[in-house]
Amino acid sequence: MSEMNNAPQPWKIRKSDMVVDEKWYKLRRDEVELPNGHVMDDYYVSVRPNVVLIFPLTEDGHVIFVRQYKHAAGGIFIELPGGVIDEHEDIPLEAARRELLEETGYTSEVMEPLLEVIDNPTKDTNRIYYFLARNAHKIAEQDLDVSEHIEVLKVPLQEVEHLVMSGQVNVSGSIALCLLALRKLVA
Repeated sequence: MSEMNNAPQPWKIRKSDMVVDEKWYKLRRDEVELPNGHVMDDYYVSVRPNVVLIFPLTEDGHVIFVRQYKHAAGGIFIELPGGVIDEHEDIPLEAARRELLEETGYTSEVMEPLLEVIDNPTKDTNRIYYFLARNAHKIAEQDLDVSEHIEVLKVPLQEVEHLVMSGQVNVSGSIALCLLALRKLVA
């Protein structure tokens, strides 16, 4: 990348207040000063926990997906398993193992971190940690929260790209991880 005279600069936070501080949702209102001196007193930021997402590949060449209702979007979606890194968890890999087991009953001893990405840098604070789990195998039944009803799907590896490209998998994080994992697996 070439350097430019007009390189972006960070904004200065002059004041910050948590306007919604609930268990499942936190919203912060920042007063910020832009590099040009302009002040915005109403920049809202969703303070969200970091998330893990897993591409679980079984020994017999299937990828484990989950299918569930997502209320904000009002639909049923096919996604890769994953979830929030709990406050007491410091290591994303541990959260990935826990989420994979809870949502699917599967585990893997071979979980490789692929990438750490920013979800929505304009309005959200969280990061997503992508993992490739090789030799995933079922060891338990699902352990779901009261709000979760998750169907586990086993999809042949060779059909994953079609699921993404045809829009059957249409959640951005799952799309990105599927394409990253497929590229890694053929490399």
